Amino acid sequence: MTSEPLMSGRPASGSPAPGSPAPGSPAPGDPAPGSAPAGCPGATRPARTWSVDDLPALDFDPLLTELLAKEPVSRIRLPFAAENEAWLVTRYADVRAVTSDPRFSRTALLDRQVTKMTGHMVASKAALNYADPPYHTQLRKAVTKTFTGRGTQRLRPLAQAACDRFLDAMEEAGRPADLMRHLHGPLPMAVVCDLLGIPEEDRAELASWPDLILSSGPGPEGSRAAKAQIHGYITRLLEQRRAEPREDLAGELAESLAEGRISADEAVSLAMAILISGAHAVRNNSANMVYVLLTRPDLLARLRAEPELLPQAVDELLRWIPHRNGVGLPRIATEDVEIGGVVIRAGEAVYASYLAANRDPEVFADPDVLDFDRTGIGHVSFGHGPHHCMGAMLTRMESEVMLSTLLARYPELRLAGRPEDVPFQSQGLIRGPRELYVTW
Repeated sequence: MTSEPLMSGRPASGSPAPGSPAPGSPAPGDPAPGSAPAGCPGATRPARTWSVDDLPALDFDPLLTELLAKEPVSRIRLPFAAENEAWLVTRYADVRAVTSDPRFSRTALLDRQVTKMTGHMVASKAALNYADPPYHTQLRKAVTKTFTGRGTQRLRPLAQAACDRFLDAMEEAGRPADLMRHLHGPLPMAVVCDLLGIPEEDRAELASWPDLILSSGPGPEGSRAAKAQIHGYITRLLEQRRAEPREDLAGELAESLAEGRISADEAVSLAMAILISGAHAVRNNSANMVYVLLTRPDLLARLRAEPELLPQAVDELLRWIPHRNGVGLPRIATEDVEIGGVVIRAGEAVYASYLAANRDPEVFADPDVLDFDRTGIGHVSFGHGPHHCMGAMLTRMESEVMLSTLLARYPELRLAGRPEDVPFQSQGLIRGPRELYVTW
């Protein structure tokens, strides 16, 4: 689950005293956000306009490449609210610093206009996405048990059975077949539904909602309607689990709710986030992995010859694939902080690019090379710090199941057409093929 999940809930406690600045706001008389004191690095730095256009297939964003090399702490304007400039950090060390330093706050984003990717709010206010520790830590504890290694291993045979079932149906449908329709779409949805305890008969209803929400294109009404539908469904599911407890994530959330550890809104928020990001992000990134392998016969042949290399190969694919467009949610500096030799002032917004950090040549030798023998420092595709993705182990497991099954089952698996003819999604926050036709 490498995307920013959807959340709703409450803001963290700790409101400012009447008449005092809100958290992250500059004090009276301080320079306005977007400026820096005379003599500070970045004081006269112009902002770069980042249109975040659709890129061909899995091409890396050229602006990120340029900024990483020449201006690793830079000013940017994104497509919406462009007048409210923000900082962007791209180096591995700086990304880790910003995402783990408590002086950079997600809660301070509430009710603040920041230049951004979309014209509508993808992540609803508060809960995990907009929470800072210790409130953020409290929320994560409500689902910690489900996302342990033991919880992931419990789901692996279910994922394998679903994978086999979907591929059986694909073979019955005949060649060529669209893997997006037959595997990458239904399998992540099946796994996250197994995780939550959503019954089979309800799953078709849920399938299209994540795409409506995680889009950067026009459609705030569609996004809001989809969120409302998911919210209503999850609310009913949790009510059912309170009456009839089960060993699944909905049951764990219902138990936390009954014991007063989280509120009803928080329980629904957590379930919605896991459902939406788990189904959408894994679908696209697993399809990206297959696309890469089917367009790199050398890598595909090596995995067939060395199947034991698969976990390491999946990790390298996670590092190398640019799995999203642009950036996720920013943070607000709550005091002046120096990052990469640049002073970021209190009240200023800072974006961190995990994609760029994964290509930092100071950390990864030949970072643009996809190398299944790569070891050493880990990538940051699942984030870093308090907001590190809870579903990292689950995502790896699903990708391993899909790739290992395809490799073992179809020794002649190949694209049904030319690589350049594979259509990719347009105006999505998460990148991936729209269709992926194969034959075998």
